[in-house]
Amino acid sequence: MKVLDAQATAAALPWAGLIGALRDMLARRRAGLTQSPERLAVPLSGGILLAMPATDGEYASTKLVTVCAGNAARGLPTLLGEVLLMRADTGERLLMLDGPTVTARRTAAMSALAAIELGAARLSAPTGATAGPAPKGGPSMLIVGSGVQAQGHLEVFTQALGVRRVRVASRNPANAQAFAARGRAAGVDCEAIGHPAQALREADIVVTGTTSLAPLFDDDPAFDGFVAAVGAFRPEMCELPAGLVGRARLYIDDKPGGLHEAGDFIQAKADWDRVTALEDAIAAGDRPAAGPVVFKSVGQALWDLAACRLAVERLGAAR
Repeated sequence: MKVLDAQATAAALPWAGLIGALRDMLARRRAGLTQSPERLAVPLSGGILLAMPATDGEYASTKLVTVCAGNAARGLPTLLGEVLLMRADTGERLLMLDGPTVTARRTAAMSALAAIELGAARLSAPTGATAGPAPKGGPSMLIVGSGVQAQGHLEVFTQALGVRRVRVASRNPANAQAFAARGRAAGVDCEAIGHPAQALREADIVVTGTTSLAPLFDDDPAFDGFVAAVGAFRPEMCELPAGLVGRARLYIDDKPGGLHEAGDFIQAKADWDRVTALEDAIAAGDRPAAGPVVFKSVGQALWDLAACRLAVERLGAAR
């Protein structure tokens, strides 16, 4: 069994390949070929242990993750974990990947897939899009937050969707400045701003990745872009204003999980009949002609399995 550290895990999950792997897994789920029970949460003395199993009949995976808030004071990551891939027919262990890296990359790649499938034509990326400097004339993006999810979304949207102008806002201005500096070092027009409202109106894409309990900005009726909301993972959390949720086309990566986890929709009292699962939208060719569009991501063990499939197939091809 191969064991990949964080760097090797990232290298095994290139953005274009991961977007394709997630699209394939959505199709498998819609065809009834997958199983993924609700994640198990076990309280620990220092935090919580999460177990997320899944199978598609050919492979099976389990992600084990611990979240310990006190780790920062100990000089340790708050999030630690791994994803184990095995054969479904024999149980043979095939691969172990770094859990936080898998989570960060598959979440960002799912947002990119949703943007490609649901966003305006200007957000579409050709199959097989590769990493490289964003072309001139590409769409602009506003990122709210400056952590791991913000970094992953910056990478995938600039490299795979041609975003060339990024503005970032964070509750910690120093973090926003440091994030913007890293973006510029990577060749992106990236600047820190004081408040999301400063860049909302001209943004084609908005990404929110925070733990906020209240909307991060007021709704602007002039905004008609694509929103990937990846924070607000508990019902009491909220990143988006209710007005935006109320007038937008609503989509989600995992509707059953979203019913009790999608804080943005729950706080806005969204009508769940208006919320479309991403795999159903893709199958129906549902491409909104106009915005705004809100894609809510709550995560799912199958997305980890999709990443594992990509990694093991790439490693197998390399041998």
